[in-house]
Amino acid sequence: MDEGQHLVTELLQRWSGGDREALDQLVPLVYKELHRLASGYLRDERPDHTLQSTALVNEAYLRLVNLDGMPWQNRAHFYGVAAQILRRILVDHARERNAAKRGSGGNKVSLDQALTVPAQQELDLVALDDSLNRLAEFDPRKARLVELRYFAGLPVHEVAAVLGISPATVHREWAIARTWLYRNMMG
Repeated sequence: MDEGQHLVTELLQRWSGGDREALDQLVPLVYKELHRLASGYLRDERPDHTLQSTALVNEAYLRLVNLDGMPWQNRAHFYGVAAQILRRILVDHARERNAAKRGSGGNKVSLDQALTVPAQQELDLVALDDSLNRLAEFDPRKARLVELRYFAGLPVHEVAAVLGISPATVHREWAIARTWLYRNMMG
């Protein structure tokens, strides 16, 4: 872990202990990464998406700040929670849009396609969220792994550390989870 990652972890832990100055120091360190994550998610959306990455990050930031007293373990834990929040915002936005435009019949791609080809079609976040929730019902660890890899963009070694498993297990379970989600979303 590099010095920047240690600093983020230290600031998160100080913030957990009630140090508001730590939060002020933390924001500039994590904002750029949150913006990168948000931009990545929005690249998978349709070109005329009404939610912009800055608005997505700002909404996520407001929700994260309201988690006062959260016992942050480390940087990976923070980005894992941030990924869940970003996912929830995007899915809620997609559900609202779908409710307003029932039956529009937009192009959809699978999680596997979204992860392996440049995004030129819309990833159906609602279908992904529904499938991920179904996966979590019988295999919560694989669902968490997908959140950490896909939504938080964490590298394999950080996912392994967060979940307390080996990197080889992360690779194996990532392949299984992607296949399961692909089949579930297509069927």
